[in-house]
Amino acid sequence: MRIVASYSHLNGLEFLIVHHPEIWQEIQDVIASLDASICKTKVSKEKNMVGNILYSPTAMNKAIRICFERQQWKESRVSYWVTQDSKLIRRTMQMSASEQKAEIEAAGHKPIFSYNQTDFVKDRVAVEVQFGKYAFVAYDLFVKHLAFYIRDVIDVGIEILPMKELQSEMSSGPGYYEGELYNLIREGRGVPAVPLVLVGIAP
Repeated sequence: MRIVASYSHLNGLEFLIVHHPEIWQEIQDVIASLDASICKTKVSKEKNMVGNILYSPTAMNKAIRICFERQQWKESRVSYWVTQDSKLIRRTMQMSASEQKAEIEAAGHKPIFSYNQTDFVKDRVAVEVQFGKYAFVAYDLFVKHLAFYIRDVIDVGIEILPMKELQSEMSSGPGYYEGELYNLIREGRGVPAVPLVLVGIAP
């Protein structure tokens, strides 16, 4: 696979190049090491593509996960408790999970367990690889990366997406770089308030 395009939001790429050039190089190497041809395994059943052999999102996710894990990138998960009271949520947001639960219970509310998970984290850099439905990209950018940044777990988030040329050879539904770049820029220069790098890849 190859990186076709990238976009730096709030100086995310500049931060990587200055503070973690080895991490940025490692990400480029992981992408370059992926053999896209072994992921073209899905037989389409969609009306306008019946019988076509498409790139399998599952196979691509598995292949890229293996490559990142070889470089010691690991999944990260942050657990927390939520409730229906907005004031209580604001008061407990910066507490540890156990403190959140106790505070919510003490206020007479029922705590609900939740968590944020990101695909790969290393040296305070998070990477999400998104070959799923387009709605998941917004969740990654505006919830996952932002939540980890606010909790001071990461300094920058990276979102890896298929370019349109790759997405057009997948089942319908996945987001693609050009479309998500438009969505990100449309929000304005400061939204979301987390340094990001959008990366578009293709065979």
